[in-house]
Amino acid sequence: MSYVLYYSPGTASLALHWMLIELGAPFEAVCADIDKGEHKTPEFLRLNPAGRVPVLIVDGKAHAEVAAMLMLLAERDPERRFDVSAGAPERASYLQRMVFLANTLQPAYRDWFYADEAAGPENVEATMAHARARIEGALARMDANLADGRTYMLGERLTALDFLATMLTRWSRNMPNPATSWPHLKAYVNRMRAMPSLIEVHRREGLTDWING
Repeated sequence: MSYVLYYSPGTASLALHWMLIELGAPFEAVCADIDKGEHKTPEFLRLNPAGRVPVLIVDGKAHAEVAAMLMLLAERDPERRFDVSAGAPERASYLQRMVFLANTLQPAYRDWFYADEAAGPENVEATMAHARARIEGALARMDANLADGRTYMLGERLTALDFLATMLTRWSRNMPNPATSWPHLKAYVNRMRAMPSLIEVHRREGLTDWING
């Protein structure tokens, strides 16, 4: 199996880039730098009309949506067991938490970072305040989930959920209350930051903040 990943440093594509490295899967990484508008070129829009990264080419076809692609990658490499298969006791929790992160936490970050886009420039302050409350509420829920001492989001096994969760905790790093403000999340983040594959994806994308604490 081989893949082509279109990414931009530090964006949602980081989770896929990281998983591909951790899997040891052969892949080509193509930078579509959003700061330079490379995600809005006609060539890129043919891959993803939404004009967003990541885009993952699988078997010659372009696909988007980071949570979906993480689950797909996990399914395609069952030996690494990053997937939670149908019928497994954790399956419902796995699906629920993936959708929660993708539908609740990730959009709240977009409202925080692009507040003028969400409700117009005259409502930036209110939009950011609302987004912050949603983000901190989600982080608090994640912290509570880890309060029983589990190593990963679903227990003692690394799954696709952890790649998405860790990336989203990283996005909070410059907020008033980053994910590391919660004790259980802080311990979790520190465990994940020690993974060689996460260190490596930061190196490949030229990212130096957050990974070193």
